[in-house]
Amino acid sequence: MYRRFLLNRVAWFAAIIFPTAHLLFADAAYRQSVEDWRQAYQASLTSDTGWLTVSGLFWLKEGANRFGSDPSNEIVLPSSAPPHAGVFEFHGEKTTARIEPGVVVTRNGTPVQTAELRPDVASDRLVLGDLTLYVHASGNRLAIRLKDKNSKLRKEFSGLHWFPVEESYHTTARYVPYESPKQLDSQNVLGDPIKLEIVGYLGFSLRGQDFHLEVEQNKDGGFFVVFRDLTAGKETYPASRFIDTEPPKTTPQGKTVDLDFNKAYNPPCAYNPFTTCPLPLPGNRMKIAIPAGEKIYKEHTH
Repeated sequence: MYRRFLLNRVAWFAAIIFPTAHLLFADAAYRQSVEDWRQAYQASLTSDTGWLTVSGLFWLKEGANRFGSDPSNEIVLPSSAPPHAGVFEFHGEKTTARIEPGVVVTRNGTPVQTAELRPDVASDRLVLGDLTLYVHASGNRLAIRLKDKNSKLRKEFSGLHWFPVEESYHTTARYVPYESPKQLDSQNVLGDPIKLEIVGYLGFSLRGQDFHLEVEQNKDGGFFVVFRDLTAGKETYPASRFIDTEPPKTTPQGKTVDLDFNKAYNPPCAYNPFTTCPLPLPGNRMKIAIPAGEKIYKEHTH
């Protein structure tokens, strides 16, 4: 009798403890996955090609825009550059770089003396030592963006700040694609008009409220979300935050997306005054506080 009682107690104990332990292990694994993602994100931000290397934005004027370290240039580069490195000739929407004789500038690893540069095309970047220069479009305006591996911002970066991981801000959203992408008007932080290609929206519930966030599509098939919530300007960056998702999955309930606000991160404008970030569409300005993801950077710029 006692043996049967003991076996029943053991079975009861196992039925209670084992599922609980499984949930605890799953929760710990999830939290660690978010912490790993955050570490990888900061490593990318602070890398040789990260946003902290952006150290100049020079608006192009019609005609010659000389560049080099001499203060007489329209585009003044750090002292590591030659005094007179070359000129960007800007006519209409066409930008041509002409390099001074004896100055070594490469594009895709090949030395160049003359190069036509298209806006924001990765293969049209010029490298001069530790410096990279390329044409950047902000709305209808064109500028030369400068990246410097030895930038002051990168050297003085003090690290990111995050809310504790809270699994209740990790949800499954329903993806609703539009019949064809919508070209919507918006602005960036400088007030320049921009066009956003919105492919659909994510519908989900959070804290008893229903929301939908309009999304752009990333190159990997996932989605790019620009949003703002009621923590903006207090605990989080005032303009917006971003989330990247994986591609949608097909389920019996339709297409779904893993949406994790614990991985919400600041736009580069939060750290860098030489960047031009999109503002959230009106429908993506959420009427709820979401204390999850990245907090405001203490030295935020825009």
